[in-house]
Amino acid sequence: MAHLVWQDDLNTGIQVIDNQHKRIVEMINLLHDAQQGKEHAAIAEVIEELVDYTLSHFAFEETLMEDAGYQFSRAHKKIHELFIRRVSEYRVRFQAGEDVGDELKGLLSRWLFNHIRNDDAGYVDAVRHSMSELVKDKSEGGWLSRSMKRFFG
Repeated sequence: MAHLVWQDDLNTGIQVIDNQHKRIVEMINLLHDAQQGKEHAAIAEVIEELVDYTLSHFAFEETLMEDAGYQFSRAHKKIHELFIRRVSEYRVRFQAGEDVGDELKGLLSRWLFNHIRNDDAGYVDAVRHSMSELVKDKSEGGWLSRSMKRFFG
């Protein structure tokens, strides 16, 4: 498998999410590089970092969806949980000495791009709207500022 290449159709238009997705792609490519060097410690380090980063990305993404009131946030979270379980199984197998690198890279690359194009695309409008409301709210001085103006002129 060659390095994954970010494609424009993967952009959600939410910069922070796009940057996180790109970082995950970079880590998958680092896994590929570590495998080429056949260094067990380097592979282990990349797998751990990839799992940890993905967990934090999922938590961040889920918070954005919940804050936006995205109607399918619970279902989306379940998809994340199932994926985490699968990746954790690969980590355990690797720690037991099994060579799971190619299998894991294949899963990660297929799943990530499919997930972004299909599952993540579903929440984009809700999250972007929510984020624009937050920006608008801040530009208008926020709730406290508006309340103070209303009560005290």
